[in-house]
Amino acid sequence: MKLTHRDEWRVMVTIKPRIPADLGFIGVASIAEFVAPTAPITVAVLPRRLGNFGFISMSDRMASSDVEADYRARCEEIATELRRLPHVEETSVSCTETHTCSLCGLRWEVLTVDEAADDSTNQDEHSVEGEPVCCCEAIDEFRTERGIPALQRDGVA
Repeated sequence: MKLTHRDEWRVMVTIKPRIPADLGFIGVASIAEFVAPTAPITVAVLPRRLGNFGFISMSDRMASSDVEADYRARCEEIATELRRLPHVEETSVSCTETHTCSLCGLRWEVLTVDEAADDSTNQDEHSVEGEPVCCCEAIDEFRTERGIPALQRDGVA
């Protein structure tokens, strides 16, 4: 049915710099004392690729047997280190999730409540909220799991 792919891992960091050095402005310490941000500053810190060892580089899949778990762990490690800095207010680990159909490979989409109530967006009178819309095979699998009558094709169920 639905496959979830996670990539573009990152650590979102909100900082409240207090002194110029908090922003990396080292050379102005003798003439500048404070930083006065007008709002919190949020940046994304990206982890180094799993396959980047500095002296040699390979694909993430060659470097790890569980790429998703290793990226999550690497980001958690980055977040832990960043939380130790006095000007870091908040950290969170996030990624981009992409959902696809395991049967047809298309982007995973399902009927919403409004679409399920609208006959113009339904496959037949048995369409319900949450039913996939990508392919007939996914609809069949969804309906079988829930005991919903099969999708009629050319007058045959």
